[in-house]
Amino acid sequence: MLTIHGAPISVHTRKVLVTAIEKQLQFRNEPVIPFKPPAGWSDLSPTRKIPVLTDGDLVLRDSSVICAYLERMHPSPALYPTEARDYAEALWFEEYADGTVFREVVHGLFVQKIIRPNILKEKSDASAIDAILERALPQVFGYLEGSIKGDFIAAGEFTIADIAIASNLINFHYLGYRLDGYPKLGGYFGKLIERPSIRTALLAETSVAASMGLDGSFLRSTAAAAA
Repeated sequence: MLTIHGAPISVHTRKVLVTAIEKQLQFRNEPVIPFKPPAGWSDLSPTRKIPVLTDGDLVLRDSSVICAYLERMHPSPALYPTEARDYAEALWFEEYADGTVFREVVHGLFVQKIIRPNILKEKSDASAIDAILERALPQVFGYLEGSIKGDFIAAGEFTIADIAIASNLINFHYLGYRLDGYPKLGGYFGKLIERPSIRTALLAETSVAASMGLDGSFLRSTAAAAA
């Protein structure tokens, strides 16, 4: 059986979990917190990052590598477009989510608001939070807002790009933030988190989110709006 090593609340681990759920694969999630890894973790993950996937004696690192492997091994339903132009577009938005959205917005906010006070027992840096909200966020989210032309970000269909973006926006919402001022992005996100695979992943991480004091009220509000 596939084993996905990584905390389910992680943006990148969730991306792999949703991919596996979409493809209806049997897997086990072994929670790993990078700040408190198990013994021998650096042997399994040389970068000490999550997620890692083990499939028998095969060990894969990096969420994009893992998702590409799952696509090649289990091509249906497809999460990467067939046409070269669409394929490249999906890869670009996956990379934008994993790199720019995560690194410039979500990661920094999560570290300051959750990791530093709750895990590292350090004081949050309010100036760092303000810098992200005032400078990085408008540019990053503004680009996504201008890129949305329909229900999905690339190729007019649900792809790995949507999974990557949704996973970042879930953690953004967990921190108590909302997409006010970005109506297309907000509508896009609201539809994505109603997708069964994403809902299943969110349900599985409910207890972890609650134990970390994360704000899950956005899930109730979107469910009420859909009812």
